[in-house]
Amino acid sequence: MGQRRTHNAGSVTAAGFLRLLARLGNDEDAAAAAYERLRLTLVKFFDWRGAWPPDECADETLDRLVAKLEVDTGIADVAAYAHGIARLVLLERRRRQVQEPILQHADLSNVRALQSPELPRPLQECFEHCLAALPAESRTLVLHYYVAEGQTKIDNRRRLAGSLGITDNALRSRMLRLRHRLERCTRSCAAAAERVGLEAALRHVTAVRDTVEGKVSDGR
Repeated sequence: MGQRRTHNAGSVTAAGFLRLLARLGNDEDAAAAAYERLRLTLVKFFDWRGAWPPDECADETLDRLVAKLEVDTGIADVAAYAHGIARLVLLERRRRQVQEPILQHADLSNVRALQSPELPRPLQECFEHCLAALPAESRTLVLHYYVAEGQTKIDNRRRLAGSLGITDNALRSRMLRLRHRLERCTRSCAAAAERVGLEAALRHVTAVRDTVEGKVSDGR
């Protein structure tokens, strides 16, 4: 059996974590696989809703689930209960953020800078569709992060970090993750456009977004 992530939250007992595994599978391998699937689904849940960092949010959710199972033996569907906790964690994270819309802290004078006329049409359209496929908050953040130049850009990014209630370094990490996602999506779309045509490639981008959002909403 390969290397697995272990639960190391200080507030959760080893017995509590083993109790969760026992509820997820009949044997060690099945339980471990179910745990990893559940955690990955939770990470996607938070990632697609702009909660940062999503893996930390997922671990907090699992910590609470383990603690709950220690005192409540009547939970029938552990995965469904975990997603109920995740929605609560998401609400709490959002409430902790400074309640000032990102739109109030961005210089939008150069927002079209991401849409370069020098790019070949398939690549440009793929990029625009991939950008549109991001969750609304993440898309807005990307557009606002890559605007302006010089000191204005620096000040703008500091205001964005403050609006989100995170550090400058955390904002850079978040944007790097979003940029990698956009790059992967755009490259994949452009490659597909060469094989099956641009329109089919663009439809695939939209279909993938709808599929992922559907699975996350259903808790799969």
